[in-house]
Amino acid sequence: MLEQDGGLSLTIARIVQRLKGSSLHSQLERQARISLHNPEIKLESLKEDIKDFLKTSGWEKKLQNAVYSELNVFPSPCHPAAPPEHMKEPLAYMRKAQGSWEKRILKSLNSMCTELSIPLAQKRPASEQKELLNKWNEMGTDEPDLSLFRPVYAPKDFLEVLMNLRNPNYENGEQPSFRNHLGLIQVPLNVKDIPELKEDFSELDLNIGQLGIDDSAQVPPEFFENEHVRIGQKVLAEQDSAAAQQYVRQGCPTALRADLWALILNISNQPEDILYYEQLKSNVIQHDLLVDSLIYKDVKLTASNDDYYFVFEDYLYQVLLCFSRDTSVLEHFAYSSATPPKSYIQGKLGMEEYAVFYPPNGVIPFHGFSMYVAPLCFLYHEPSKLYQIFREMYVRFFFRLHSISSHPSGIVSLCLLFETLLQTHLPQLFYHLREIGAQPLRISFKWMVRAFSGYLATDQLLLLWDRILGYNSLEILAVLAAAVFAFRAVNLMEVTSLAAAEAVLADLSTLKVMPLLQIFLFATVT
Repeated sequence: MLEQDGGLSLTIARIVQRLKGSSLHSQLERQARISLHNPEIKLESLKEDIKDFLKTSGWEKKLQNAVYSELNVFPSPCHPAAPPEHMKEPLAYMRKAQGSWEKRILKSLNSMCTELSIPLAQKRPASEQKELLNKWNEMGTDEPDLSLFRPVYAPKDFLEVLMNLRNPNYENGEQPSFRNHLGLIQVPLNVKDIPELKEDFSELDLNIGQLGIDDSAQVPPEFFENEHVRIGQKVLAEQDSAAAQQYVRQGCPTALRADLWALILNISNQPEDILYYEQLKSNVIQHDLLVDSLIYKDVKLTASNDDYYFVFEDYLYQVLLCFSRDTSVLEHFAYSSATPPKSYIQGKLGMEEYAVFYPPNGVIPFHGFSMYVAPLCFLYHEPSKLYQIFREMYVRFFFRLHSISSHPSGIVSLCLLFETLLQTHLPQLFYHLREIGAQPLRISFKWMVRAFSGYLATDQLLLLWDRILGYNSLEILAVLAAAVFAFRAVNLMEVTSLAAAEAVLADLSTLKVMPLLQIFLFATVT
């Protein structure tokens, strides 16, 4: 109990510390001062009267939302005696693997830099700055020669690294043993089984109304939808992040989704947020980074060729170029197993005082990175709001999909959960695919790394992301990947090669997410 209280007081202290420097803190102070001119505020009951004033004027709700947001993002504090790196990643071998993976990425970036004789960063000439400013809203029309640039890495390169992960405390002899996992991921992490997943995702039960299901045994779908919209409007009127997060577990009505997601992520697009976005934009205009070309290349290779997302090409450039300059993103490295890469000012190699984070946000984009932004373009048309939503989605969720960690929502755990679910509930299918050299994870990995963006139809993808936000977890990605294999199991049992298995699963655009998840979790005999 004492330890629990200690953890609580540590959490409170950390949240207070985090909020002290925020604009909300200064706004609350300003409102408290203004309230002193109010005749209802009495000197003898000053503290209570100001509290009541903040409550009735809606500021208490804003503070609650900010605290709830902090609790959702930051992990629970470690034991007070634990070293700081434990907050990033408790397992030493995972930290080591992430460190060597980062060295590989940086080496790839530096060698491209050397080969092409292009500096990592340089100031743009005035003429180029003017030109970029003039075509800021139509960068998609630009056709720079990117033939020499290549993505720093693709998901399949990352999978190879994860396949070679081993816990040095386990006996790793060549002799196959009972302990050997039949899948590609060979690390012992604790992942959930179906009964635990049923409990965690209880709101997805067959007997509970869902958006994304065309029929319902209990009530006609239009009754449920009308009532669900009414409740959604009430949640928005209350401006309560926690209520919104609970609400979206049953799906978001299309008309309310943008506002509900912003409420859950505690994004309000204040004038200072718009100003911050404009500052990032001016940084892009003034300086040319090597990663800009990687972003251009990625958008051209992915979103520009996608039937759903090609129309948002300009938005993607704007958001991703600004994102690469945003130093506030560095804060997420406090709870990420990754460490931002460093570079040195020209001629000062190895001198720590001349080291700078590169890119400024510490995130090197990889093949498919722009697909994290593309679906959000359907919901937000104002660039600064779109930008803030994406940044918050990234520092809460997406960073976990491309870093090595033992976190339950980390990509290693998702891969293991996917393989465990398939082995346990579809052993014949798993064994068949393994025998023909078509390990299921080789097919599903790219879906999970991209959070299914670019694979599902957009309406279905947004229903899936509703649940990611609702449960504050990425585990549902692994469940959906296993459900897709279960759905196509009959066809997959007939294939005889990896290429044939990939062909069966090449097009997911006709799949309906919610029925697949419900059947796999609640209609499968366990």
